[in-house]
Amino acid sequence: MIRSSNLVWRHIMINDHTHWATQQFGKSDLGDPRRTARLVRLASTLANEPGKPLVNITQSPADMEGAYRFIRNEHIDANAIAESGFQATVEQAHSHNLLLALEDTTTLVYKHPSIRDDLGHVGRGKKQRGLLAHSVLLFAPGAKQVVGLIEQSRWSRDINTIGKREKHATTPYKEKEGYKWESASRAMAERLQEQMTNVISVCDREADIYEYLQYKLTEQQRFVVRSMQSRHIEEGEEKLYAFASELMSAGTKQIHIAQKGGRKARSATLDITYAPVTLKVPYNKTGQSLPIYYVGCTERGNTESDLSWHLLTSERVISKEDALAIITYYEHRWLVEEYHKVWKSDGTDIESLRLQSQENMERLVTINGFIATRILQLKFANEQPDSPSCEQLLSPKAWKLLWLKRVKTPLPEIAPNMSWAYQELAKLGGWKDTKRTGRASVNVLWQGWLKLQAILEGYDLAKSLESDL
Repeated sequence: MIRSSNLVWRHIMINDHTHWATQQFGKSDLGDPRRTARLVRLASTLANEPGKPLVNITQSPADMEGAYRFIRNEHIDANAIAESGFQATVEQAHSHNLLLALEDTTTLVYKHPSIRDDLGHVGRGKKQRGLLAHSVLLFAPGAKQVVGLIEQSRWSRDINTIGKREKHATTPYKEKEGYKWESASRAMAERLQEQMTNVISVCDREADIYEYLQYKLTEQQRFVVRSMQSRHIEEGEEKLYAFASELMSAGTKQIHIAQKGGRKARSATLDITYAPVTLKVPYNKTGQSLPIYYVGCTERGNTESDLSWHLLTSERVISKEDALAIITYYEHRWLVEEYHKVWKSDGTDIESLRLQSQENMERLVTINGFIATRILQLKFANEQPDSPSCEQLLSPKAWKLLWLKRVKTPLPEIAPNMSWAYQELAKLGGWKDTKRTGRASVNVLWQGWLKLQAILEGYDLAKSLESDL
């Protein structure tokens, strides 16, 4: 049963940092309630001023020493910290009847000598050192809401395994990095239980692995995966892409391609195709053929463009509307890439950490992983095309104080929309929109949010003093 909209709003609204930290980590099982209390205080401190070193944001020497003792405590497992945050996401997931599990892998690169020599390689040579992380972000397309982080794994490669890819074909599936996709789905299913039937995994081309697709179909888990290769299919004697090129167009879709680097902004018309297909078992694999649906989205008639998506899905696609829904699901995959950007540099800036061991670093990286989700929720407010009421983001008191601070005219009877809140928060943080993009940076947007929190605290303090007089 879907909860009332008022309850959903409470989940969407970005709470003050203390309440947020309690909600995320207050139920952590760290072996000692004092450790849980310290985790909540540390997460609250970091969330209040994300991206800044602890030495600059702890309120006293005692707080700083307590924070560093927590980070250095070898009895505290980073995975136990994460599990509490995942369970907070599970609680919010029950408010939605359709969820997209947006997945991606990123590298965390560290150059500081205090830690880099303890880390594995993340590039083709030995110079780049760091961790790899695979994240799964839940997104509710109906509510247009970033729900939270439901899974995240981190690992370090052995520096002596450079060139191991040459032995890729003979390495068992579960020992390959590609197993991360199935491993993430297993972890999600264990946490979400029956709610997993409402989840569609959305993955890029790296997930186009026969064993992974086989697992998803066997477990009746839903997915949209972008195809990496033109696989052999049972329909005719052609391979997948040749078969797809001969499909009748089911219609078109207009998209806007944003300006990026030297690329000019432009509009593109894409042909939509779809069909049921059966993927044959690869010659070097064992198993059964996989019955799925294919959805194509290709710009035809433009010889200079390679814009083309070949999507494989477990969802039943028998109409143009079904195909467009699959394409829309895949279009949201950029959010997990944006999440990694917020986590690594633009928001919590974890790649600048200078700690003495990988274990210490992972504890702080894990906490910041959930703070990055909180920041992304704020940033996504401007990406909602129908721009609902800003009370999905701000409390009535918060948006009214923001109005009086920025607009300085009598309050409207109806709350302004989400786009207004985004613009005014960004301006409060110093945004000028000099590039005329309409999009503020994470840092500027978050600065506006922090200033609004200070205004709210000042207002509540004034009211408290007034009642005492």
